[in-house]
Amino acid sequence: MSDLPSMQPQAYVEEIDFQKYWLVIKRRWLPATGVFAAIVGLAAWSAFQQQPIYQAEGRLLFKTDRTSSLVGLQEDTGQLIPLDSQNSPLDTQAEIARSLSIAQETIQELNLKDETGELVDPKILAQGLQVSSVTGTDILAVSFTDADPERAATIVNKVMDVYIRNNIQTNRAEAVAAREFIDDQLPEVEAAVRAAEADLSAFKERNGLIVLEEEASQAVTAISSLDNTITQTQAELAQVTARSAELRRQVGMSTDQAIDVSALSQSPGIQEALTQLQTVQAELAVERTRYQPTHPKIANLERQIRALETLLQRRVGEVVNRQQPVAIGDLQTGEIEQSLISDYVQAEIERLGLIQRIRLLSAAQSTYENRASVLPELEKTQRELERRVAAAQTTYETLLTRLQEVQVTENQNIGNARIIEAALVPENPVGPRKSLILAAGGMVGLLLAIAAAFLLDLSDRSVKTIQEGKALLGYTLLGVIPAFGKTGKLVSSKREVDRSAPRVIARDMPTSPVREAYQMLQANLKFLRSDQAVKAIVVTSSVAGEGKSEVSANLAAAIAQLGRRVLLIDADMRSPVQHHAWDLTSSPGLSNVIVGQSSFQSAVREAMPHLHVLPAGVIPPNPVALLDSKRMAAMIRQFASRYDFVILDTPPIAGFADALILGRMTDGVLLVMRPGVVDSAGANAAKELLTQSGQQVLGIVANGIDVKNEPDSYFYYTRDYSAAQRSEPSTRQTREQSNPA
Repeated sequence: MSDLPSMQPQAYVEEIDFQKYWLVIKRRWLPATGVFAAIVGLAAWSAFQQQPIYQAEGRLLFKTDRTSSLVGLQEDTGQLIPLDSQNSPLDTQAEIARSLSIAQETIQELNLKDETGELVDPKILAQGLQVSSVTGTDILAVSFTDADPERAATIVNKVMDVYIRNNIQTNRAEAVAAREFIDDQLPEVEAAVRAAEADLSAFKERNGLIVLEEEASQAVTAISSLDNTITQTQAELAQVTARSAELRRQVGMSTDQAIDVSALSQSPGIQEALTQLQTVQAELAVERTRYQPTHPKIANLERQIRALETLLQRRVGEVVNRQQPVAIGDLQTGEIEQSLISDYVQAEIERLGLIQRIRLLSAAQSTYENRASVLPELEKTQRELERRVAAAQTTYETLLTRLQEVQVTENQNIGNARIIEAALVPENPVGPRKSLILAAGGMVGLLLAIAAAFLLDLSDRSVKTIQEGKALLGYTLLGVIPAFGKTGKLVSSKREVDRSAPRVIARDMPTSPVREAYQMLQANLKFLRSDQAVKAIVVTSSVAGEGKSEVSANLAAAIAQLGRRVLLIDADMRSPVQHHAWDLTSSPGLSNVIVGQSSFQSAVREAMPHLHVLPAGVIPPNPVALLDSKRMAAMIRQFASRYDFVILDTPPIAGFADALILGRMTDGVLLVMRPGVVDSAGANAAKELLTQSGQQVLGIVANGIDVKNEPDSYFYYTRDYSAAQRSEPSTRQTREQSNPA
């Protein structure tokens, strides 16, 4: 056995398609260049309009005031303490130094005015003021930028002075506010202590609470005992229910019927009347054997029977209170049946008693459970009241202690910052940095240009590349037809493509690389199926203008050049063009043959060796009616038997049903797709119509492709080889002419 390489699963790696992005920029280079030039020009104009600015800087040192600790107090007024580990006290002080109140006071003391003679807006001053902490220290750096270096230094020094004064006043105000707050809170806290103690006492008296733990334990024990009793009773109920069901099955009557039968069989009056009735009935039976039915004695006995039956039913009604008459068989039962009925009635009574007992036990259990469910809430409330009492007492004691400390701190001047470096007048400007502005402008311009290119490309709904078309339609790509000009050479711009009429490149320009594309298309169609050859196809497109008629004509010519008999049918009876491509007359044609005005032999024309063309003929008012006919289906079968290959050029799918109708009569549909002409909406609509109508789609042909924008196309790799092959004969001929020997 040969060693084969092990199949190891490979992780999927998503690759960035830089080529795709480059093609987007290449398509949208003009607007992208305009955006880039505008941004760079704006940056250059802004850079050269800037005036030199100067920056002055001073520094503040923050320290902890130790006055309170020296006198034995724990007061921390003036200390910088963060609220959590994420915050920095120096950052908070920096925001205070940049505040509008500091800026307003600085402007008023320096009498800073603008060009109109009004005081400078505090927001403008705050925007130019920079306050930041020096990493690893307790120092704040305060800086200000301005076109006047002396004013920049003056503003920085004044801001630091105003901040220190504000800091001292804030610390002193904190002590005063704390003392006033404590004075206001002491009476309320004392009242809260008394109220909490009273609430706890009232709660215990109202709920009769002594020891909650013991009561909860007793409730759990009672619930467990009741649960066991209920379980046993339910087991007994199950046994009695089973016995009652079996007795009921044996007696064959319900509980009410069994009680009634038992009562009737034990009633002396009913049994006496029943005995008399049976005696008279026996006598009547004997007399009927002796006398005629009209005999007076027979009539007398019948009257006695009716009277006894009436008496019996009346007595039955007195015993069981029934509305309907009771059968004689139910009034007299045997001893065994009577015993079964009695057992059945007793079992039902016992079953009902057990059900009532379970109901009572469950009610008692629910009562205990309700009480047990309340106990945790009572315990929680009691603990909460106890905590309130303890918290109120602790708060009261703490406030008394803090009041004494705050009264001492109130008279101190506590400050936690001082100036360690005053601002000096700067000598050298710090900006503007024109090169940096230009570099930033270039970077921003490049990004915006790329963004504009991609935005324009995204807003364009048209299919731009072969890959997009394949992904959108989901069909097999059978051929790629490059864009070519009037001379048959490949072109790179859609504007150079001549779309006036279909051109038969395979016939007129045999050395064009486009001919090779059609040869590859016919080869792919030939090997498309292994079991059955494709003989008749419909060529169509999603929308108009994708070149389906040109593809039909050139594909037919390419197949005919291989020596195969081909029939090209112009089935586009709305806008036929095949007669222009082959220099033929349009009539007679397909429409004339379908309606029987002309024969096929008179309508078909030989356009080139092995290739016959059937023009569209006279344009009918309703082409669908002609195409969707048995005559058309029969003609296609006949054509397929006479020719090696039949190609039907049909209208586009968008708005017309012609291609869908003919597709069901042939071996499949060949869909022509032209990037830049069809958009995603048209392609999706065409695919949906093909799917809904159950068409056999052979594949797609990408037409009018710019090979420079499609590097994945085989034309990108074979065009140099084709050029070399075309130049080789001419080179060999030149060499032979130069060496006649």
